[in-house]
Amino acid sequence: MYGYHNAPLKFEYNEFILSCTNLDGVFLYKRDNTNDNDNNDNIEKIIHKEDCNLLINPIEPVNLPKKITSLLLIEFTKSIFISPSSIKKIYLTFPIEIGVFISDNKDNYEVLDFFTLAKKKYSIYGTPSNGTICKYWSSDTHLSIPETNPLYEGILELQITNSTVRWMEVSKTVLNAYGMKLYYDSEIVSMKVNMKITGQYMAETDFISQPILENMTNSTELYNVGKVKFVNITKYIMENGI
Repeated sequence: MYGYHNAPLKFEYNEFILSCTNLDGVFLYKRDNTNDNDNNDNIEKIIHKEDCNLLINPIEPVNLPKKITSLLLIEFTKSIFISPSSIKKIYLTFPIEIGVFISDNKDNYEVLDFFTLAKKKYSIYGTPSNGTICKYWSSDTHLSIPETNPLYEGILELQITNSTVRWMEVSKTVLNAYGMKLYYDSEIVSMKVNMKITGQYMAETDFISQPILENMTNSTELYNVGKVKFVNITKYIMENGI
């Protein structure tokens, strides 16, 4: 599904259908998922254009069901212990959200639609009274790249640096969507992140502009095409536990 497409087009996956068809000189864009009404509102849009060029790719996974946070909290199903002054690389999964962009050419995009096939959940990072709302995802920890369905899950390569002189237990990471750099190919969607532990309950996360495999395509993100106002803060400081 991912990549550039010229209408007419139609994609089907299980009960999910996305199509863009010529209808009396205009194009009709439709998206529906008959078995999952809670996860995706069925929509139809008319496109008044002689031709219809669409880009479909993964976007920052923090926009659905509502845009109330720019943070993604990934909780590990099993915590890991990091020795003092050491670096450890692990792999996690993250939820996929998919953006559909319409363009006159490959350099001029407008957001037509975005949706997800993954489960959606929010949580609080920190205490209920002073915590921060985050999009929530639970992930197993892997020592090598796991198998995933790229329509549902992406792969996060997380390099954890323990800059302290103590053993540290890590059970979660929090990421800021304003710095996200997503890459995709026909098999996987990926991100790379550095997480630097600076104290017993503190860490700093930031993204690396590099795919986990060669020859992957850089996604066009919502935060880069005007759908979401850009904020020049890409790192996130975790102060309420790691």
